Amino acid sequence: MLLSLLIPSIFSSASSEASEITTLTLYFIIASVGILLTVIGLLIYVSVKFRGKPGDPEPRQFTGNKVVEGVMITIPTLLVGGFFYLTLSTMQTVLPPADGLKPEVVIRGHQFWWEAQYAGKNAVVANEIHLPVGRRILMHIEAADVIHDWWVPELGAKMDAIPGRTNHLWVTIRKPGVYEGACSEFCGAQHAWMRIRVVAQPEAEYQQWVRERQQNAVTPTTASAVAGAAFFNRETCGTCHRIRGTVANGNVGPDLTHFASRQTMLSGMMPNTRENLRRWLQDPQAVKPGAKMPRFIYSKDSINVLVDYLTTLK
Repeated sequence: MLLSLLIPSIFSSASSEASEITTLTLYFIIASVGILLTVIGLLIYVSVKFRGKPGDPEPRQFTGNKVVEGVMITIPTLLVGGFFYLTLSTMQTVLPPADGLKPEVVIRGHQFWWEAQYAGKNAVVANEIHLPVGRRILMHIEAADVIHDWWVPELGAKMDAIPGRTNHLWVTIRKPGVYEGACSEFCGAQHAWMRIRVVAQPEAEYQQWVRERQQNAVTPTTASAVAGAAFFNRETCGTCHRIRGTVANGNVGPDLTHFASRQTMLSGMMPNTRENLRRWLQDPQAVKPGAKMPRFIYSKDSINVLVDYLTTLK
């Protein structure tokens, strides 16, 4: 039980789709264990039954036993045919066609973070992705640069995110909670820290969260935060990052409109605290080598006002 809390697992499924996959996996495990035990049993039987005896170094040979041959052919054929049918049936249940249907959210993989754009709504977030509980939703999976792979084990199937192609996933989350996952396709230096954090909420809470994410960024009020906003807009930050309600309209890096509302930063690499944010702004490559964030040589005072501004973006 404790291990399932620490390590995401398909055996602690939290969605209808994950349950279907878990059931199929258990069938495979049962069949595999049965085959393993049968082979071990036959090896022991043959080793004992046909072991060499004094004066009889060559065990008795027999060939042409049609019953044995029939069993050896029929059972594997039935197993392969049965699992072929079960696999197709599970695929049809978990991943039916979605042609022409509007997704709830578009998930886009970047090196090395995840973007979620809520279809039909002016809500774009990074890394911490909220989804509703109790209804089946459609997600589109895309990539902005290289091949990534979306996988949250407790929520079901994994799906490749491929540049220039839109794949899809269905998910019906049964219970609220926080579900962890990761990119499952090697995508570069920081692949291991391209984590996924899905927050599943009851419908009313989810809709309230979406409405809040559609709002423009709060206007800073303290002198330090105002100075940080001016610095952010004056420098090149806004060419990569977007903060709705300001002149910053970049689409290369994560949307920072509600940055301070996230529990983690850098795709789940560390808690979202002032100290961690300060370390990141001072030297991004020292914190996350290979990340696309360049290092700018800013003074300590400039870093401080930037931190003061970004931490107001609830």
